[in-house]
Formats: sequence, C-alpha cells, structure tokens
Amino acid sequence: VILGYNGMVMDELSDQPWLLEKAAEVQRAAERAAGLTKQLLAFSRRQILQPSLLDLNEVVNNIEKLLRHVIGEDIDFATRLDPSLFPVRADATHLDQVLMNLVINARDAMPNGGKLTIETANVVLDEVYAESHAGIVPGRYVHIAVSDTGHGMSEETRRKIFEPFFTTKEVGKGTGLGLSIVYGIVKQNGGDIWVYSQEGKGTTFKIHLPAVTDQSATKPSVSSRVPARAQAEVVLLVEDDANVRKLVEGVLREHGFQVVASENIAEAIALCKERDATIDLLLTDVVMPDMSGPELAEELAKLRPGLKVVYMSGYADNAVVRHGVLKPGAAFIEKPFVAETLTEKLREVLAG
Repeated sequence: VILGYNGMVMDELSDQPWLLEKAAEVQRAAERAAGLTKQLLAFSRRQILQPSLLDLNEVVNNIEKLLRHVIGEDIDFATRLDPSLFPVRADATHLDQVLMNLVINARDAMPNGGKLTIETANVVLDEVYAESHAGIVPGRYVHIAVSDTGHGMSEETRRKIFEPFFTTKEVGKGTGLGLSIVYGIVKQNGGDIWVYSQEGKGTTFKIHLPAVTDQSATKPSVSSRVPARAQAEVVLLVEDDANVRKLVEGVLREHGFQVVASENIAEAIALCKERDATIDLLLTDVVMPDMSGPELAEELAKLRPGLKVVYMSGYADNAVVRHGVLKPGAAFIEKPFVAETLTEKLREVLAG
C-alpha cells in the first residue's frame, strides 16, 4: 500500500523535483523494508513457489556474468558443468538467489583473492546418506557445489551458519540472514544443503535437488506474443485487505480495466453467479480466511469455464505450504508490487 500510493504521488510530482526527491526517499525506505520482509519469508519457507523444469547448467550460465561482476577481478572463477545433467523442478528466481548469496559469502571469505568454483553433477544418494540428512529420500539427485579457497570456518561456526541472524561480519555489514535464506529455499524446493569447511583451507557448500528422470517431462514453451493494451477487460478482484483492495482497484481503473471488487470468497462466487456480463480475468489473493485463491479459482472455473487467473500474495500461510504450491505455469505476482508490474502481468495473461 505504501509503495503503491507513493508511486502515484511520485507520478504527480514530476514537475516539482524538490518534493519528488522526498517522495523518492519514502520509496527507497519502503523497498528496503520489503526486501527485509522477503528475506524473513525465505528463511521461514513461506514464499510462494513457482516451480518449473530447469537445467541447473542453464541457471548457472544465465547468472554467470552477474556473478563475475560481483566477485571482482582478483578472484579466479571457474565452472565445471556436467553436460548430461538431469533437469530439476524448482523456482528459478529462488535458485538465482541461492547462488548469489553463496558467491557473495565466498567473495567475502577471500579478501586477498583466491579461487571460486561452481560444479554440477548427477548423483545417487543412498540410504546411508539419507540416515544422516533429515528429509532426504534415497534416489537420484542433481548436485551443485560452490567452493572457495578462502579462510574457512571453525567447527563451532559451521554448526551455526544456517541460524537466522548469526553472522561473523562486523556490525552493519550483514543481516545474518543470507545463509538462512539459502537453507530455507533449498529445503522448500525439496532439496538438501551441506557445508564442508576447514580453517585456512576454504569452504564448499553442496546442494542436492531431486532429479526429474521422467523423459516425457518437457520445458514449457515461451510465448513470443506481445502483451496487449487493456481494452476495458473486466477483472474480478478478490482481496480481503481493504487497503490493498482499494489501491489495486484504483490502479486497474487508471490503466483502462473495468473492475468488479470483492472482499471475500462468498461475495466473489455470488457475483459470478449473478452477473450476466463477461468476466475476463480473476485477480485473487492466495491466502484468505475461508478458502485459498487456487480453491476459489477452481470453484469459479465451474461457473466461468476458461476464466483466466492471476494470483497475488506476499507469503504462504501454513495451510498453503502444507498442501503444496501453485501449479507450474500459474500466473503469480508477488506483493509488494508497483502499478506497472501488476498491469503488465494482467496484460500478459490476457494476451494468452
């Protein structure tokens, strides 16, 4: 709500730079607060997942240029990627976050330079491994390791590194959430993470994600269509938070959409039953008191076959986490979002 309304204010202040800068400070502060909240949600495994079929080699290659920029020129960076790697089903954005956090930690452990290596491989984890690693089921996994030649860590530090807010950095240099976030993301994606380290001899983080060995599984095709401009399409908005509902409704109307707003599940279902006119898209929160967004979408699909859906949320409550995640390919926008992100997502989905 803060980001949304402040963004509207900034649009009105384009000709008043002295006020625009003050509004920009509000925006920056709100974005920092949003960033910290996302870190906490990642650690507690309450982020919404958007899993897809991924080649971890592609994930590494796509982020490699950015990683090289982050570590600087005094660190020798190498990759050793298995060309026969099995795919995994995971959230690509979260895996980027994992790699970034691990690489930044490795860089900080090598202030005078060193060597950083990222490796991938297919592995089989047996019963012996599973017995000593909680939550792991014996079977085929894809292994990704991030190794450095830095100062390493003591056994006492190694035991604490995944604890939230634990940090060996000086005050003001870190939140102590980086590795907690990595741990939460890996576990939420069904994987396991282990660290090997010795003082003075470097550190290796090893991540195992379940391999997808079903050869019939294919990557989703990417549409090349350009999202269309809003043509007064009708959006059914379902959001139980009055402030968020009012903001989103205002944003959509300003961008040419017609909006039918509802504050609860029962009202949304009644609107669909009673309304004769077309409803082009359902925009619903994921987490609501009486029924989840995906459950609502299933109910409305019975009344409006072919109804397109966009989900929005900042977190998943225990019920959503316990019963799984959004289906692969589901359109999702993460709170907090700005007006442009929301309207682009809706136009993309409406365009097919």
